[in-house]
Amino acid sequence: MKALLVVAVGLLGCGGGDAGAAKSDAAVEAAGADAVATPIDPTATDLRQVVPGPGLPAEVSPQNSNNNLDVVAFDGKVFLTGRTAPNHFAGPESRLWVVSSADEKTWQFETAAAVGTDLREPRFLAFGGKLRWYFAQLGSDPAQFQPKGALVAERKGPGQWTQPAPFYLPTFIPWRFGVSGGKAWLCGYTDGDNVYKSDPGPISVHLLTSGDGDNWQPAIGSDPVVLKGGVSETAFAVLADGAVVAVGRNEAGETGFGFGSKICKAAPGQGLQCIADPKKYDSPLLFVHGGQVWLIGRRTLNPDGSTANYDLGAQTGSRSDHYTQYQLANWTKRKRCALWKVDPGTLSVAWQLDLPSRGDTCFASLVPTGADRYAVYNYSSPLDGTSDPPWFEGQLGETRIYRSLLVFGKP
Repeated sequence: MKALLVVAVGLLGCGGGDAGAAKSDAAVEAAGADAVATPIDPTATDLRQVVPGPGLPAEVSPQNSNNNLDVVAFDGKVFLTGRTAPNHFAGPESRLWVVSSADEKTWQFETAAAVGTDLREPRFLAFGGKLRWYFAQLGSDPAQFQPKGALVAERKGPGQWTQPAPFYLPTFIPWRFGVSGGKAWLCGYTDGDNVYKSDPGPISVHLLTSGDGDNWQPAIGSDPVVLKGGVSETAFAVLADGAVVAVGRNEAGETGFGFGSKICKAAPGQGLQCIADPKKYDSPLLFVHGGQVWLIGRRTLNPDGSTANYDLGAQTGSRSDHYTQYQLANWTKRKRCALWKVDPGTLSVAWQLDLPSRGDTCFASLVPTGADRYAVYNYSSPLDGTSDPPWFEGQLGETRIYRSLLVFGKP
């Protein structure tokens, strides 16, 4: 990972970004094949910046990089949590915060966490009349991903939270929570340090359910591990018939599946069945609306604006060689945070639209605001200028948290 980091910086210094970076979003999308593949039904409107912002309490104190986040509705308010640090990468100055608001404009401070190492992946679970806040502790080396386990705190009242306590397994990274069928659901993974190794061991994805939010059991069968191989971040959606659809980020690579993503489905009472997808939908979020499964995840751009494959189909060299090649190609491309539609029958993914985003972006969360509307919170490199940096360059610069409105049908 450290060698890759050095090479990526060198590529950027030599103009390794996309040749089409100066194009406007409209021109880029018009040129891309994906832009005409599916008629656009949903729209993204009402963009506003939240972090940094005038409605925040002083305790948030944003640094240069504001990225990993989550949002949830609880007790008549919207709760927002985020990470602030000097840049995207691990370091001792990383800090997490939680705020709440009745109008999503003026926020009250709730709690914060700082331990002298990296903190990220903050997640909420509102279930059984309780609000829990989870997050992962990592190391301080900016060139390493060093999971040290998950922590959880519970809200007892306004600004009153329990001390964070260890949760589940020693290297566990909580990824997505949900509530379905009267149960809480959780998907996360262990052995995440293997994600950024050119010759890694397996990563284990766990899918759990709970009837009380405290005691967790395997969601499918008797084994909590539902995927084992190259997949780390995995989002899930529970369908009306009890089937589970999942999208997993396969960055470490896997024999028989290559690199990119795994798109999976488990029929009721059965295990996950997956297909390979050469695209990589980083930081995936799945939700069901209008009887359809929707995905929010990062989109990598070709120079013409179409969606780039992560797996480049290399025919020679070792798996380790492919890993290095694909990482470097990925880091020097431009990014968007996009809405996709997932077909549970074919396990295919179709691009729908790009949310307001550029540079270092995409760690989205949402809350419903009406029958066909969702408030989407996401982070991005600044959107008030014309700069559209490649992804790695964006990770070294400023990032902010924005709110937009996702509307299905005509706004």
